[in-house]
Amino acid sequence: MAEKTFNFEADTGKILNIVINSLYSQSEIFLRELISNASDAINKRKFEVAGGGAAADTFDGAIDIAVDKKARTVKISDNGIGLSADEMVSTLGTIASSGTRAFIDQAEQAQDKKAKANDDVTAQLIGQFGVGFYSAFMVADKIEVLSRRHGSDHANLWVSDGQSGFSISDAVRDDIGTDITLHLRKEAKEYLDQERIQHLVKKYSDYIAQPVSWMGAKGEREQLNSSTALWTKPAKDVSDEDYNSFYFSVAAAYDTPFATLHNRTEGTVEFTNLLFIPSVAPFDLFDPERRSHLHLYVNRVFITDNYEGLLPKWLRFMRGVIDTPDVDLNVSREMLQQNPTVQRINKALVKRVLGEFKKALDKRRDDYASLWNALGRVIKEGLYEDQANRDKILEIALFQSTKDDKLITLQDYIDNFANGQDVIYYLSAENADLARRSPHLEAFEARGIDVLLLTDPIDDFWLSQVSEFAGKSFQSITRGEIDISNVGTPKDDAADTAEPVLSAGFVGQIKLALGDDVADVRSSANLQTSLARLVADKDGMDPQMEQMMRMHNPDFKGVPKILEVNAKHPLIKSIDSKIDAGNFDGADHFAKLIFDSALVAEGKTIADPRAFTERLVSVMQRALSS
Repeated sequence: MAEKTFNFEADTGKILNIVINSLYSQSEIFLRELISNASDAINKRKFEVAGGGAAADTFDGAIDIAVDKKARTVKISDNGIGLSADEMVSTLGTIASSGTRAFIDQAEQAQDKKAKANDDVTAQLIGQFGVGFYSAFMVADKIEVLSRRHGSDHANLWVSDGQSGFSISDAVRDDIGTDITLHLRKEAKEYLDQERIQHLVKKYSDYIAQPVSWMGAKGEREQLNSSTALWTKPAKDVSDEDYNSFYFSVAAAYDTPFATLHNRTEGTVEFTNLLFIPSVAPFDLFDPERRSHLHLYVNRVFITDNYEGLLPKWLRFMRGVIDTPDVDLNVSREMLQQNPTVQRINKALVKRVLGEFKKALDKRRDDYASLWNALGRVIKEGLYEDQANRDKILEIALFQSTKDDKLITLQDYIDNFANGQDVIYYLSAENADLARRSPHLEAFEARGIDVLLLTDPIDDFWLSQVSEFAGKSFQSITRGEIDISNVGTPKDDAADTAEPVLSAGFVGQIKLALGDDVADVRSSANLQTSLARLVADKDGMDPQMEQMMRMHNPDFKGVPKILEVNAKHPLIKSIDSKIDAGNFDGADHFAKLIFDSALVAEGKTIADPRAFTERLVSVMQRALSS
């Protein structure tokens, strides 16, 4: 046919300008889009051949990339189904026939706001515009499409500058398929470099089924992609060595993965996952952004490695690949729409990961304990954030305790309750060493009662959301008054928890000396050897929570605590006796030193070290001179 010219509608130039300059964050995306289109064309030809019963027309799909540096062109060729002249008008001219004033108004507003990729404007474009092809105008000021349709004996040439319109004319192509030639802009000359092209093919199109090859100046062909996606193979056909090699590549890691999850799901949602649980903590595990690193593919075409919807943030250490044909992408393929499909994938993946944890807990306890030491702090974030899976996470969580050198589960703890125990006792502290030396534990240890040691910053947060496990409530041993007189079995007479008695004069003198530093002063039934301890009100904060609040706000003072004094301690008895006798003028110094000792036992810093030193010197001098 003679050359025909088609003018774009008046609005189309503006539409193309928005497509080229707003919808894509990186110009390199064009190569992914054109290779994806070529792969689709090959698959369509195979389908058409199979449907027509033309067995003699079998072929091997191939995609070739060639450059001409002198002419500054890149050519992407395929032997797919090809395009007829009418299809060129309807397919390559999609934008030309779909422009509307309303779209332009909305899109221009998005462009004024730097065209955020997840804007409502782009969300409405799905299925309306085939702009993948037009992404090539980001790097080209002219595009030629030479194509011969399967079943046809002649070819056509489509040419456009992306602005004034396009033309279609008769042409010659020996074989079925399509050549797309990009006349590059001056600023896009990087795409004439073989290494740059090879990098982009590996990044975006490494796993598409067809080989993508670089065509040398003398016709030599060098395949750029692997063409085989490991996750598409049946799990039984993949060796541990293959899995490990893929893990090293996709995770940029060097450890052997703790577990591999390779599954294919069909039904309402179709997807394949090849996921790895690392055996050591990734280097960015505690990065404030808490980014996901799963690689999302759609029909083996790479889309992103930074989409937050596939797994919750508390599973951000997972590495691997999700491949699905069922998620909706926005017009630039760079952002996923929020939709039920993604939510179903998320739910299925979390269930599988938790199932793998439970299996490892039951069958590989020592290995699982090592994994928990590496990742447990992050997994416990799910107790605070993921209400739907909270019970399952509690089942696989491990904890330190005072009676066991090994990490235990909550069920282990409950199974070993002391006589008369009906709650889960815990101590929140900055670290395990500090916790084990805490005066709060003395009475519990004396009666053989186990106490969980919670030392992760997240613990106080999830405990605010979790009231019980297996019908047993959680009880902090640093808040409120706790009566354990009928719990456990005393080891010796030192475990006698009968309420000691302090004179009213002692209590009054200590309270007067300490003033607003304490909420109250009382004798303690739960101290054995320490002078004193600080206890929060039953609705107050544990020390670890106060420490975190102070880290975020240096001016945070917290609420004054109750000073519990060990009336059985010889020093306390002596001070009590002297105060009661009315002849002890050093009571204020002793009161403040008792308070300071309780602070130090909690791992806190004394507010006025100089005053503390002066008090200590004064007391020592008095002792030596007496």
